Amino acid sequence: MLPSLPTLTVLVPLLSLAGLFYSASVDETFPQGCTSTHSLCFYSLLLPITIPIYVFFHLWTWMGIKLFRHN
Repeated sequence: MLPSLPTLTVLVPLLSLAGLFYSASVDETFPQGCTSTHSLCFYSLLLPITIPIYVFFHLWTWMGIKLFRHN
């Protein structure tokens, strides 16, 4: 069973922040290491950006379908 949306809204940023802090404490080249896709830091920065963009475009598509159907 999937967690509810409010739970995910809280958990995803917290897990990303935890990954970012873990990367900062473990990786010696922290700021430069975030550009490599093999680094945990890259994904901990990418995830909070990707989810709102996905939601935005999902709602945009839904609105386009609604407008097309009613016109």
